[in-house]
Amino acid sequence: MPISPRREQANRPNGPFLQRLLSLANDQQRERVCVLDLIRALEEGAVVALILLFALPNVVPVPPGTSAILGTPLLFLAIEWLLGMPPWLPRLVAVRSMARSDFASLVGRLLSWQSRAERLLQPRLEAFVGPLAERLVAGLCVVLALIILLPIPFGNMAPAWAISVIALGFLHRDGAWVLVGIATGVASIVLVWGVTVSLVDAALESLQRFLA
Repeated sequence: MPISPRREQANRPNGPFLQRLLSLANDQQRERVCVLDLIRALEEGAVVALILLFALPNVVPVPPGTSAILGTPLLFLAIEWLLGMPPWLPRLVAVRSMARSDFASLVGRLLSWQSRAERLLQPRLEAFVGPLAERLVAGLCVVLALIILLPIPFGNMAPAWAISVIALGFLHRDGAWVLVGIATGVASIVLVWGVTVSLVDAALESLQRFLA
């Protein structure tokens, strides 16, 4: 079912981004939407917008296999954001696709979440969305994207949430949201580190018992 443009409630910084996603989702001539389609649709200053698009599915329920399609591009894009590069992905990653109906469902969730979030977003604390802060935060997003790719049950949700909040903060020049995203990201790193250490300790203990 096509998504109604009336559901697009984004403000000016995000309007073109969401309108292009709507166009892809509502294109009845497409059976599938690949990662390269998204890059082409969002090529004008699209790195942060694409990061938001690829991070958000790891926070909300999505069709099976979506995380595998979107996780690797998220890491590449975070690195490119850190280096100040335009969006680019290897062909092996760029040609990965999902059914247009699944993509439309994903865009619907994004629009719904954006509509609720935008009521709290406003330009403020500009020091935390400046050039230096942007590089530091992009570096944090690289680490968080790496964590999302780790095979840890539910270990991708908190890092993905942090990246999504950070991306929304930069899209709306809202330093307060960036700070919240940073705090969530650091907390998720500590949590994943603790879980990893516990798993390693348990594995070593089991090995010692096996060899005893």
